[in-house]
Amino acid sequence: MSEKVYKSMKSAGICNIVLGICSIILGVAIGVATIVNGAIMLKNKSHLLF
Repeated sequence: MSEKVYKSMKSAGICNIVLGICSIILGVAIGVATIVNGAIMLKNKSHLLF
């Protein structure tokens, strides 16, 4: 009986670790894309009219 509990806890833990790693990777990718877009806007600042 207790083996089932440990197996389910193990699978839940693995799932949480995988989701955490995916969240970190996605956050870094979004951050890099934001910085690149900001740099492009600063580069073309003279062409922007408001």
